[in-house]
Amino acid sequence: LAVKAVKQGAFDFVLKPWDNNKLIATLHAAFELRKSKQENSVLREKNNTLKQQINKPGQAIIGESEAMKKIMELVKRVAITDANILITGENGTGKEIIAREIHQLSNRRKELMVSVDMGAISESLFESELFGHEKGAFTDAKESRAGKIETAHKGSLFLDEIGNLSLSLQAKMLAALQNRVVTRLGANNPIPINIRLISATNKDLGQMIANGLFREDLLYRINTITIEIPPLRERENDIILLAEYYLSNYATKYGKPKLKLTTSAHKKLLQHQWPGNVRELQHSIERAVILSNEPALTADDFN
Repeated sequence: LAVKAVKQGAFDFVLKPWDNNKLIATLHAAFELRKSKQENSVLREKNNTLKQQINKPGQAIIGESEAMKKIMELVKRVAITDANILITGENGTGKEIIAREIHQLSNRRKELMVSVDMGAISESLFESELFGHEKGAFTDAKESRAGKIETAHKGSLFLDEIGNLSLSLQAKMLAALQNRVVTRLGANNPIPINIRLISATNKDLGQMIANGLFREDLLYRINTITIEIPPLRERENDIILLAEYYLSNYATKYGKPKLKLTTSAHKKLLQHQWPGNVRELQHSIERAVILSNEPALTADDFN
């Protein structure tokens, strides 16, 4: 009966006649185990809620041009795979937005997408930021900390501006991606990682390889699929759509919900080359909304 009871979920059994001290110890252990399970359940719920908050859909992808339609078709096809993806395009074209869309459409969407700006990490902090460290690994390591790659385990890792990595750091990143393990600074035990890699750059990596500035083997590792986002000047059909979208958002934000774009404003927006792409358009609309005292935005509001 005792064995059967344990198999069916009983914590323990007490033989009669029982010893009071042992009975109390058994009850206390059972209580602590139940409390621990309840705490773990609460932590899991909080963790899931946190992931949902972090992974909330970001900025909408606006575009009806043929180029954007093709990109979205490709995004939908590759998102359900675990293929490594390289997103290319000029500054401000929306590479991180595409990366987040890929994550949201993937089988990893319930896990984290961890973003890392590779151009903002110094060589001295690279290993600590990406691979993590143990307490005491260096002077300021007052506690152990998981790195970005480890944090992305089971989710997606977005390496933005990967073309800014130095050759020495490229070698370290390549080793981690090839071996699918990371070792924290100050530790000896490698930690297995299961990530979906998405990278982005505004640089010509092929030319960088020719110039000896980027490792060819790293490029092969990160670009199973390449998605190239065209500049806004080549997506004329999307300019007004994006302008109206941002106008609606900022007009509401700044208490001017009836603000409109005039025909002259449309013409001015279409004539501009937008070297800063979608980001420049977004900032231009916000600035115009803030400074305007009229019921409509004209060409003069975009000088």
